[in-house]
Amino acid sequence: MVLKCMVVGPDRNVTGQLLEMFRELGGINVVRQLDHYPHEHELLRVLRSLAPPILFLDLSNPGRCFEIIATVQAEFPGLQIACFHREIEPQLLLKLMQHGIREYMSSPFDPDVLAEVMIRLRDAAIKNPVISPRSNLVYSFLPSKPGSGTTTIAVNASIAISRQPETNVLLADMDLNSGLIRFLLKLNNEYTILDAVRHSTDMDETLWPQLVCGKGQLEVLITGKITTGVRLEPSNVRSLIDYARKNYKAIMVDLSGNMEKYALEVMQESRKIFLVVTPEIPSLHLAREKVAFLKDQGLQDKVAYILNRHGKSDLLQLEQIRNLLEGDIYFTFCNDYRGVGQSVAEGKEVSRNSELGRQFNLFANNLLDREAPGGMAKKSSKKDLRGIGDFLKFGVSRLAPASHSETKT
Repeated sequence: MVLKCMVVGPDRNVTGQLLEMFRELGGINVVRQLDHYPHEHELLRVLRSLAPPILFLDLSNPGRCFEIIATVQAEFPGLQIACFHREIEPQLLLKLMQHGIREYMSSPFDPDVLAEVMIRLRDAAIKNPVISPRSNLVYSFLPSKPGSGTTTIAVNASIAISRQPETNVLLADMDLNSGLIRFLLKLNNEYTILDAVRHSTDMDETLWPQLVCGKGQLEVLITGKITTGVRLEPSNVRSLIDYARKNYKAIMVDLSGNMEKYALEVMQESRKIFLVVTPEIPSLHLAREKVAFLKDQGLQDKVAYILNRHGKSDLLQLEQIRNLLEGDIYFTFCNDYRGVGQSVAEGKEVSRNSELGRQFNLFANNLLDREAPGGMAKKSSKKDLRGIGDFLKFGVSRLAPASHSETKT
């Protein structure tokens, strides 16, 4: 097994010496090399995507270097950091120790010293594996029947969530036959959700920005033209969701309702499956049919009803609808054809000042596990973010195998 690491080295001469020494030692895989100090967003995206257990950082710009150290330590407390520079500077060495950095090297690099450093880094990485933050806020939106307003809800809820501070959102359109998100938000991209799924197993931070479109903290994977006979591998869909978990606070997926195999994979990965119904007998009937199907798939505990276009003049009242569904209703949205029509014409969200707009904001707070006033929705239980350990054991000809009790050179 080889040990993965990432190298950030604006000083190309010194960085080149370090990389050459890595090649001589063998058993070291540099998964990404940056010849500049990255912005925080770029840095975190690379680390979340590639999950290297070790970061080598050039100290040519100490101020910028210590900013990166603080960011990495706050986001990835288990990530091992080693610094290198042209020469040893006592003041920098003291400051590194104050930040908990114990490995510092200067050029020219001695292969035996570097081998010992790698042993210590390897053992520390095994003892304290990197915990990569992964969001558990994955939500599927499923219509009881076409025309239930599911896409409108998914779009407006996603926008409402994205308005929250430091809360980025991915909205994925997986209705391959009738996807409307591209139209509703007036988006255009030559790449679609199909491209994202096909490349999900080799996804990285350079390919991803080409696949998504959107503004600010909301990014969207759109569908393209209607394509018959499309087949998405469930395993690739799972890889796509896993990549999104590492890079977004919330993932919202709009499904067709046709219960495709890939859609079931998404629902398996979801925290909640929102089944959208309207106060009409056919919609309620089909909702019960779909719940019965999902129960056979072992997904019944994740299903939650959303009642859309509810009004006082409905033939069926709320209690009657509950009885027909044989279940509670997570959230109720009012009927606002004019407001929705205006938002579609403008390619924007429903007005925040309207009753429906305020309901979307309240719904978004619930999805983020935030207390919302009024008790309009049944709030799901709060869960901690899940984490995954990602580390590789290090083995090279110059280094002895790792021991649980001691390290040998």
